[in-house]
Amino acid sequence: MTDTTAFDWRSFLLRWSGEWADSLPDGETRGEDDEAARQARWLGFPAASEERIAAMEERLGRRLPPSYREFLKVSDGWRHAGGFVWLLAGTEGAHWHDNESGLADMFEEYLDEDAGPEERQEADIWRRGLQLDVESDVTHVLMDPEDVDGDGEWAVYTWASWRAAPPERHANFLEFMRDMYREFHSLRAHGGDGEPVFDNDTTRKLDAQVEEARLEALRGGWERAGKALDEAKEYGRPRAAGLGDQIRRLLGETYMVYFDGLVTDPRYAPELLPPLVAEHAAHSYRDDATLTFHLPGADDDLVALAHATLDQVRSGTYRYTAAGPFGEAVERARELARWGDTDGAWQTLRNALPLWEPLGPDHLAPLGWVADPVLGPLLTPERGRELLATPRGGQAGEAPRPTAGLDPGGLAWLAEPDPGNNRTSYRFVLVEGVEPEELPGRLAGGDGTVLNEPMTLWEARRRSLRHRREFSSYDDRALMAVGRAGSGWSFAFDGDPAPFDQRRFVSPAAVASEGTRAVVVWSGLRKGHGERFFHLSVARDGAEQYAFTYADGEVRSSGEIPRPLDPSRFFGDPADGVGTERSLLEAVAGEFGARLPRHAIVNGRLHTFATRSWTRPPRNAETYMVIRIHHEAPRPAGGTEPGDDGPG
Repeated sequence: MTDTTAFDWRSFLLRWSGEWADSLPDGETRGEDDEAARQARWLGFPAASEERIAAMEERLGRRLPPSYREFLKVSDGWRHAGGFVWLLAGTEGAHWHDNESGLADMFEEYLDEDAGPEERQEADIWRRGLQLDVESDVTHVLMDPEDVDGDGEWAVYTWASWRAAPPERHANFLEFMRDMYREFHSLRAHGGDGEPVFDNDTTRKLDAQVEEARLEALRGGWERAGKALDEAKEYGRPRAAGLGDQIRRLLGETYMVYFDGLVTDPRYAPELLPPLVAEHAAHSYRDDATLTFHLPGADDDLVALAHATLDQVRSGTYRYTAAGPFGEAVERARELARWGDTDGAWQTLRNALPLWEPLGPDHLAPLGWVADPVLGPLLTPERGRELLATPRGGQAGEAPRPTAGLDPGGLAWLAEPDPGNNRTSYRFVLVEGVEPEELPGRLAGGDGTVLNEPMTLWEARRRSLRHRREFSSYDDRALMAVGRAGSGWSFAFDGDPAPFDQRRFVSPAAVASEGTRAVVVWSGLRKGHGERFFHLSVARDGAEQYAFTYADGEVRSSGEIPRPLDPSRFFGDPADGVGTERSLLEAVAGEFGARLPRHAIVNGRLHTFATRSWTRPPRNAETYMVIRIHHEAPRPAGGTEPGDDGPG
């Protein structure tokens, strides 16, 4: 807690006044008071005597808070508190607001009838607050005698209708004045043409702090650097926001992260533009014309690059590249990630980070990769902190302890409820000794099916439905993501399968196993509606070796099932859905040494394709339904079809 009574008000106010006077343009028309303040280099007034302060307290019926009392002993009021309060009250001007503005009534309109004291704060402050603003740009400053801390300090609230925000709270009068001093600096730092360069002891100290924070960030001290940059940003110092935003983005923050002052620099645009554009693309309600709002001063080439990058991000074709050995690691990491090994991909990037080369002095870390559809899902808050804590860019420091991997291994994680408990049924195929690229040839019927570009399963389903024109009640072509399933195995996974129809189900294990071995699992042991089921089939060289299906409370099996997979070990009466599912998945993983990558399947982007149907064709006398969708071209004006000459 700050000792507000020990604060050196005179030095603080003198420094503020001198900096204000030096920042005024020559020849600018000013009022008499401002001109006198400029010449005197003093924004304040004569000090208030103890008698004047006591008289004020008697008039108000309350003892003033300590920091405001100490201020009045140095200056009985203040000019230009920040950019929007032109005159701040002293002993004569301060008075109880008593809803003079009528704003209490306005704020009460938004309150519920049973609103508590905290909810009523924004309305009640207008009735009980001590008003300090005398002249302002419709900006109110009130001290709240009911919002008091242990030192007797009153909180200060400021509000302006044009800010479209709730009243802003300052812990006490000292903090309010410090905030106004920072506001003054921030406005002067972004001054217009013709104004003097805003350069003084405070700005020079802050700029040196920014430079030291830059080096500290490259050494891995991102927390200390972030705090120093945040402070400098409040004063509006150039570079502070752009440097700090790089740290914030790697921590997973995107709100108000614009890389101010750097993203429009051609040196840094290749790294900073993609994450800015990707955040825009993630919010499809935004008009693309707003993309340039955060590219002030950008030339035509950079605006064109921004829109081209936006098209790539939306289509999933953006590909991050970097120079040197780190760039080579990026390519290796992408190859691992696109087949599901996200932990291996992250380790590859992390190990190469000390070799990363910044694009310029204000480039703190590689950032473009977060917009890459394959590499971007690697980022988590923990990994972002690990990256930031790793020395890089030619700076030395202590390397951080590696973060734990995100994939638990094995298959049992599939039995864990996902957010929303949506994954109650799933199916997958494991094929031994083949690469993921070969799976369409084994599971899609040799019709020339190729893998789609990496995308989430949700994106793949949406794209599949967009181009689909026929829907059949007997056809069950699975949309599956593919990747590597551990040493020697590839997988195809469907997390949202069609309903299981035991009468018509045909396992793809046999056709997938030509020249090798294949395993098929389809689980529905946690379904909330319908019968629970589980299927396992194993085939080698095109022939099924063994299989079993649990459905309708019964087990049907064929072939010689190994003891670890014997269904009698798992299905009692009644079966325990979650426990049985986990035990079965552990047994399958133990028998075949395969695993599925959780992070890639749940959060990443993988290649996908559509298989042949998992059901047999309908037999004679079996009924089914087919829906075909035809899109007709719109009729031209006049009601005639294209090529129709009309009557006559």
